[in-house]
Amino acid sequence: MLAYRAARRFLSFSRFVSSSIPLRHLHQGAPRLDGNASIHPSAIIHPGAVLGKAVSVGPFCTVGSTARIGDGCELHPGCHVVGDTELGERCVVLSGAIVGADLPGRTIIGRNNVIGHYAVIGVKCQDLKYKPGDECFLIVGDNNEIREYTSIHRSSKSTEKTVIGDNNLIMGSCHIAHDCKIGKNNIFANNTLLAGHVVVEDYTHTAGSIVIHQFCHIGSYCFIGGGSVIAQDVPKYMMVSGDRAELRGLNLEGLRRHGFSSMEVRSMRSAYKKIFMPNDTQSDGIENRLSEVAHDKELAQFSTVCSMVQSICESFAQNRRGICKCRNWASKR
Repeated sequence: MLAYRAARRFLSFSRFVSSSIPLRHLHQGAPRLDGNASIHPSAIIHPGAVLGKAVSVGPFCTVGSTARIGDGCELHPGCHVVGDTELGERCVVLSGAIVGADLPGRTIIGRNNVIGHYAVIGVKCQDLKYKPGDECFLIVGDNNEIREYTSIHRSSKSTEKTVIGDNNLIMGSCHIAHDCKIGKNNIFANNTLLAGHVVVEDYTHTAGSIVIHQFCHIGSYCFIGGGSVIAQDVPKYMMVSGDRAELRGLNLEGLRRHGFSSMEVRSMRSAYKKIFMPNDTQSDGIENRLSEVAHDKELAQFSTVCSMVQSICESFAQNRRGICKCRNWASKR
């Protein structure tokens, strides 16, 4: 009986909103429409909002006063675009998602992005350094798929930005905290958690349920095994896993899939062994081994080897966290 009465009330409300003045017109004025748009009568759109051509806004959506919705965007039922937020062309915001926040600063979303069910994108950071009134920013590139229940936060202060590049797949329940810098073509599996100020370069792949400590730097073409806790940098081309994560060798399968030649892979394997698995247990420290590889005439001719050596060296800079330990490192250091 209760379900029947609730259904009657919903149908009555639906008939009311479909036969009455659209709720978006309850404000003085009307939103600026740059072309034909499909807007459900129950959607609430502030008159200051700007909607592009062929925009679709579903039932019970809200669009804030300074929001700009690009051509061909789709806002599915019950999603919200608020604050100074810009959606590029052909973005899809699925049911329950929240994009932006009514706070100083901006959220800029590029073209062809999908924002999943109940994702929260561009909201206030979870950082005690944040001061109310600061302008904070999130910038997202093009062609990203951000799945359900993901949270991505703005920067912690006006001099920083949280940045996500192009063509990333960010699976369900991931978290990208304030001031992170994410490159392009990365795949973050479910429950990948990035603390503040993490840098992830390009073509990195994480397995599920991993944690990356703040200020860590993850190099391009890395693979991070499931359940790992990353407390230090992961240099380019490496594979790591464990708590705390250790280097397990090169990401050979990832390198193969991305078209690295057999000669490049062999050279990187040789360099890896020289750096992390020296035959002489009394060998010099890692700095000398890196220098030896960098000056090896055969290895130095490969740009991939030079890039790997540079990535390792940069991790030992003063403001960095060093690199994850190698499994064989303790006895052969």
